[in-house]
Amino acid sequence: MIKDTYILGIETSCDETAVAIVKNGKEITSNVVASQIESHKRFGGVVPEIASRHHVEQITLVLEEAFQEAGLEWDDIDAIAVTEGPGLVGALLIGVNAAKALAFAKNKPLVGVHHIAGHIYANRLEEEFHFPLLALIVSGGHTELVLMKEHGSYEVIGETRDDAAGEAYDKVARMLQLPYPGGPQIDRLAAEGKLSIDFPRAWLEEDSFDFSFSGLKSAVINKIHNAKQKGETLKPEDVAASFQASVIDVLVTKTVKAALQYNVKQVIVAGGVAANKGLRAELEAKFANMNTPLLIPPLNLCTDNAAMIAAAGTIAFEKGIRSGLDLNANPSLLLK
Repeated sequence: MIKDTYILGIETSCDETAVAIVKNGKEITSNVVASQIESHKRFGGVVPEIASRHHVEQITLVLEEAFQEAGLEWDDIDAIAVTEGPGLVGALLIGVNAAKALAFAKNKPLVGVHHIAGHIYANRLEEEFHFPLLALIVSGGHTELVLMKEHGSYEVIGETRDDAAGEAYDKVARMLQLPYPGGPQIDRLAAEGKLSIDFPRAWLEEDSFDFSFSGLKSAVINKIHNAKQKGETLKPEDVAASFQASVIDVLVTKTVKAALQYNVKQVIVAGGVAANKGLRAELEAKFANMNTPLLIPPLNLCTDNAAMIAAAGTIAFEKGIRSGLDLNANPSLLLK
C-alpha cells in the first residue's frame, strides 16, 4: 500500500498570509488565507512594512487553522514547503523563518519553492498535467510564457521587458481613481465600456514571445492628461475597455502562437490576472477552436495561496530536492 504524502505549504510573498496542507500534490485538505487588502486599500497599494507586520501577527493563527481544517497532526506531515521568492523581502522572510523554525522543531524536511512555480501548480489541484505544456503567467509582478516538458522543469520562452500586465492594470486604475486593488475594478468597468480608443499593442520582434506594457501604460496616462488639459471628458469605462482590449490582444495572440509553435498538449493560465473575466473569456474562445486543451484555475486559486506552494513543493519533494536551515528569502529568485 502506497503511503499518502502530506505537504504543508506556507506563502507570505506579498500581502496574503497563507498556510495549506495538500495530499499527494493534488488534493487540498486545508487552504487558509488571511488577506490584508483592507489594510493597504487606503494607501492605494501594498506597503511592505505593514505587510510584514501583518504576517508576523497572522502566521501562527493561520497555521493552527490549517491543521484544524485538515483534521491532521504534525506526525502526518511529510515536509514543509515555503515560498522563498520572488516577492517583498520582508514579507518573504516571515514565511521562510517560520518554515525553518517549524522544520527544525518538528524534524521535517524543508523545501523552498518559487512563487511562480506555485501559481503554475495551482492548476494541478484541478486537473493533471499533460506534457509538453505551456503556462501563461499573468500577475502584478510577472508576465511570462513558460514551457514545461516534465514536472518541475521550467523554460521561460517569453517574459515582460518592463511592466508586468498586473502592474499596468494597477497604475491605470490609479489614474482613473479606482479603489485598490485596481485589476478587478478595470475588469468590471471594461465590461460596461466601448472600444472607442485605439491604444497601442507592443508586439516587439516578429519571433519574440516577450511582452511590454510600459508604452501602453504611458499611452493611457497621456490620453487622460491630454483630455483634462483640453477640458474633455473621457468615460472611465471606455478607457478601461480599450486598455484591457490591448492587453488581452497581446497576451492571447502570443499564447496561441507559442502553443502552436511548440506543439503543446495543454495550455494553463496562472497568476492573479488569470481571474480577469475578459482574459478568461478571450482565451476560452480562442482555444475552443483548437485541439489544445485550456486549463484556468478557479478564482480562489488564481490569487496568492499556500495550496499552490504545497502542490509545487510536492513535486520538488518527490524529486529529492531539499533546502537547508540556511534557506534565505530571495526577492529576485529566477524560475529554473
